[in-house]
Amino acid sequence: MTQTSRPMNLVVVSAGLGVPSSSRLLADRITESVRRELAGGREVRVTVVELRDLAVPIANNLVTGFPAEPLADAIDAVTGADGLIAVTPVFTASYSGLFKSFFDLIEPDALTGKPVLIAATGGTARHSLVLEHALRPLFAYLRALVVPTAVYAASEDWGGSGDPMTDTLPDRIARAGRELATLMASRTAAEPDHATATADLFA
Repeated sequence: MTQTSRPMNLVVVSAGLGVPSSSRLLADRITESVRRELAGGREVRVTVVELRDLAVPIANNLVTGFPAEPLADAIDAVTGADGLIAVTPVFTASYSGLFKSFFDLIEPDALTGKPVLIAATGGTARHSLVLEHALRPLFAYLRALVVPTAVYAASEDWGGSGDPMTDTLPDRIARAGRELATLMASRTAAEPDHATATADLFA
């Protein structure tokens, strides 16, 4: 991919609550996939935003309208990213309240044209539709460019059966990572012309 002086900024938002968290584990695997796809091109800087650590500042911001410094830094990282990976656990057949509350603090136009990869984790594969019924519409409203492949990981996906007919999580991660890397590279290759074209597209 084209070499330029400015590194690409990949930001990962994980809404997992546990330690360790399956949402963070999935986020890390997707991040490595994206970095592999971008290897040999521009330097990639990864910033991870753990929403668990920002729960109180997020709640305070919703009440006061003013973000504390760590939350402001997280929002700046997300809005300034060249690519975004957003991962949430499934709660009550949708994204978590913490995940939604964070993105409620993002200005409506701040993610316009930004490449986003959506992912979720849950106890059963039956909740995988959350990707299309909740996450994709959320980022469509924010006018982001959501990659075609979304990644859902149920509890059984972490076992790694080794059977290529059933163990599809690595393939899904690889495909989604490739799609995000391609969008990131194309979006940043022609700066600022591409940014202008994207703004016109969403005008």
